[in-house]
Amino acid sequence: MNKKDENASALGCMPMPAAFPYRAVFLQGKPKHEKYDAFWRKHPPMDTVRRAKIFAPFDALAGFGDCIAGKEIEYQEKRSLSEGEKEELDRRIAILRGLTINGKEARKNRPEITVRYFVPCRDPNSSAYGSGGTYESVSGICQKVDIVSRTIAVGDRVLAIDDIAGITSELFEHTDDAIP
Repeated sequence: MNKKDENASALGCMPMPAAFPYRAVFLQGKPKHEKYDAFWRKHPPMDTVRRAKIFAPFDALAGFGDCIAGKEIEYQEKRSLSEGEKEELDRRIAILRGLTINGKEARKNRPEITVRYFVPCRDPNSSAYGSGGTYESVSGICQKVDIVSRTIAVGDRVLAIDDIAGITSELFEHTDDAIP
């Protein structure tokens, strides 16, 4: 660990990612000039806050903000559904498939649902890459359930059935009594 990384951790900052493309430029620091030379007199040293304010609109370190923001996301492992949860999910998918068996039925029934699904981490610099992700929800009208490709179309998204953690809708509350 070099001195700048030690200082960063001492100040409570996150160390810079190893693959950061502007690492060498960042580690060079501010330009240095001889004290009282012509350049120094015309451009005296500037404090860090003022310097940052000047260069912030240009985003000279393009991508650095995204790298930092990516570290704030809390990833988790994909949760396996219990047998009971799998059966309930399959039952709800079967109901939706019946309501959207063809375009005409889908337009007539317009089943409104909310789907909670797993999104894998796509940041190759993250420790969760390939093993973790986040759970997100999407609400909308279920347009199609495709059993062959194992997908559900909700609004403008097509979700893999294997990534779905749950489906909720008022529709299922009414059909629980009708289906044994």
